[in-house]
Amino acid sequence: MPKSLSSLWLKSMRRVSKAQQAQGLRLFESLLPKAMPATTPRRPRLKLVKPAKPVVARPAKKVRRPTAAQARAAAGLPGTWRKAWFTLPADGPLGDARRMLYWLYLPASATPAPGPDAAPAAPRPLVVMLHGCKQTAADFAVGSRMNELAERKGFAVLYPQQSAAADAHRCWHWYKQATQRGEGDVEVIAAMIAQVQNKHGLDASRTYVAGLSAGAALAAIVALRHPALIAAVGMHSAPVFGTTHSPFSAYRAMHYGSGSSYAAAARSVAGDQPDFPGMPAIVIHGDHDTVVRRVNADQLVKQFEIINSSLITQSASRDEPQLRRHPERRGGRKPRHAYQTSTWYAGRKPQLVKCDIDALGHAWSGGDASVEFNEPGGPDASLMMWTFFNYHRRVPATPPA
Repeated sequence: MPKSLSSLWLKSMRRVSKAQQAQGLRLFESLLPKAMPATTPRRPRLKLVKPAKPVVARPAKKVRRPTAAQARAAAGLPGTWRKAWFTLPADGPLGDARRMLYWLYLPASATPAPGPDAAPAAPRPLVVMLHGCKQTAADFAVGSRMNELAERKGFAVLYPQQSAAADAHRCWHWYKQATQRGEGDVEVIAAMIAQVQNKHGLDASRTYVAGLSAGAALAAIVALRHPALIAAVGMHSAPVFGTTHSPFSAYRAMHYGSGSSYAAAARSVAGDQPDFPGMPAIVIHGDHDTVVRRVNADQLVKQFEIINSSLITQSASRDEPQLRRHPERRGGRKPRHAYQTSTWYAGRKPQLVKCDIDALGHAWSGGDASVEFNEPGGPDASLMMWTFFNYHRRVPATPPA
């Protein structure tokens, strides 16, 4: 019994001793300074330095290459084909200067032969060509083949070009009343003609203007508003003159003519200008033209009968123009449609010519079919116009002293 009590006392003392040791150890640990918790060391951030851009030489500005039409317009011809800008100065400090692009063909035959004893070349005539809608000056040069004819016959050709900024389809605004009074594009083109004449020494008494469709309508206005500058006018597929004031009325005139107002418009032209000298004209139209219908050619010819009435009176065939029928020619080197010409004379000179071409649509007769609005089948409208122009000469007005 005493032995068991002593063993129990020893065990209890051991437990107390262990508890005191554990408590002392905890007290000792509480007195020690707490160590900072271990942390993962941060990796140093590397700054990315962007590599310097390599210095690349800027390419030179691209030189605008001529379009296919511009290159073809004088391909194989010895004459000079050049592009230039004309600027009409502003009327005053508040006005805007107007610019217009043009192309000019000068035949090689206009250059005098070299040598000290060579006679100077005679001044060359000038034909002004006004393109139609959806065309450029170069397109019209290629299609009409006028440069080739100019090289053979020895005259210069001027091609004003309507700006795409002025009209999305490059149409001349022939239907506007301001244009019909001689303002706008008419004023610019007339000043351009005078500058080109002076710059290149051309014959001011032999300047002619021709056009297709909208260009033909503008050609009529340029000629009638500047009769001292223009010796004759050629109109191919042209609408009637001076009876419109808006695009809608222009469309109606192109399809239905202008009723009876065309006669009054023709009389007003001569009445507005004292001593109006008349205007020789050739009108060419296709019988199958559905864009500008044939009624326009009929009314346009009647207008120029009124305009040239004082000159046509000198001929015995005033009321009965000379008619001539030309048959169709399918084979050979130069096939052509059948056509009929009506000619009014002033003395021995043809003053007014109307040419009706069978089976021709809205296209330049005898033109290059690779360009729109051209018909390769004859007759050759360019040659017909030049043959007519060659009869006429305008004596320039003498400027006041």
